Amino acid sequence: MSSQNEARGIGLVVLDMAGTTVRDDGLVEQAFSAAAEALGVAPGGDEHARMLEYVRTTMGESKITVFRALFGAEDRARKANEVFEESYASLVDGGRISPVPGAREAIEGWRAEGRKVALTTGFARVTQDAILDALGWRDLADLTLCPADAGRGRPYPDMVLTALLRTGTDDVRAVAVAGDTAYDMLSGVRSGAAIVAGVLTGAHDRAALTDAGATHVLDSVAALPAVVGRA
Repeated sequence: MSSQNEARGIGLVVLDMAGTTVRDDGLVEQAFSAAAEALGVAPGGDEHARMLEYVRTTMGESKITVFRALFGAEDRARKANEVFEESYASLVDGGRISPVPGAREAIEGWRAEGRKVALTTGFARVTQDAILDALGWRDLADLTLCPADAGRGRPYPDMVLTALLRTGTDDVRAVAVAGDTAYDMLSGVRSGAAIVAGVLTGAHDRAALTDAGATHVLDSVAALPAVVGRA
């Protein structure tokens, strides 16, 4: 007998952006270095190396939360975040991003099948919009969300659950989540999503994704339609 989820199928796919559907070739680290330098942490030093390793470990988390952990005082964290966002947006405007092959086609395919798609990010809204504009993706998905839209960023489940509510999806077991970081996986697991897929096109490796609860680990998001179609 089929399970309830198998009978119902996946109605909502929640996708991370940078590293999952969007290739940015290390722009996060470049923008972080600009932010750190603005706060007096010069590249090449031990402190910069320590902070950069933390940034790598926490890829997928809300960036303001990362900067609060690194710089402590709220005014310093907000200054770092402001410089980071400006630097990243400038790199995006310079044509330094591109779609992950197959990402657009997967999203268009799901929507043609009647499934909803949400694009999520740990960046602020202004940076998310810059990415969407650079790629011509403003109308590609049903919904785009950043941490401020949902209350908390990853690893909390807020963005996934906000996507569920805003798209009228009636059951968390009808949701698939995909991302390239352990924080994406934790967010999906905590939301109760049926599929929590890690992709190997971004920050974290197979072991990190699996340890964080991935139900599937895929070479890229281009392989996700086959998984969603079987659910």
